[in-house]
Amino acid sequence: MSKIETVIAELKKVEHGFKPMIAAGDELLHISGQDHLALARSLLEQEAHQARMLGTYMLGELAAHQEEALKILREKVSKDRSWQVQEMLAKAFDRYCSHLGYENALPIIKAWLQDGQANVKRAVIEGLRIWTGRPYFREYPQVAIDLIGAHRSADSEYLRKSVGNALRDIKKKHPEQVESYLANWDLTDRRVLFTKKLIGK
Repeated sequence: MSKIETVIAELKKVEHGFKPMIAAGDELLHISGQDHLALARSLLEQEAHQARMLGTYMLGELAAHQEEALKILREKVSKDRSWQVQEMLAKAFDRYCSHLGYENALPIIKAWLQDGQANVKRAVIEGLRIWTGRPYFREYPQVAIDLIGAHRSADSEYLRKSVGNALRDIKKKHPEQVESYLANWDLTDRRVLFTKKLIGK
């Protein structure tokens, strides 16, 4: 059994959590002479969602230096039907932003938030939580509030849940700014009202 097969066999035993995938990914990425991008891409074709999570994590680590890795995350991983893979996509996007620097990543953050797919947008909003705990957004919470809040009336309830939860997080440390922002929301829109209820009073 090859190293990769052994790793996947072990990961298949994992039912909850992300740490084993992250540990395995870090180990594989430190193997010299390996085409890490090709390996990550091949893992996405595996039946086991744990293997696809591993590939997704690796792509997030590679993305800051390999544009193709970021493209695969956006165009392929976002279409994966596994919610576990979508959670790892969010973590992978945050890793990309962390490696690049959150301010430097702003153009990509904005581009992903304008994507037509709800999963792509959610990866950003969920991945960067808690936004104001991240560099740059810690100093500029209003930027985070504006970027997240723009999706308060999204068609996808899945996305709106992420929006509401993310703004609720920020509200704990920046209540006045969030309340001021919410004051302009049209609560006659049932989707907006749904998001507002998640943020709370």
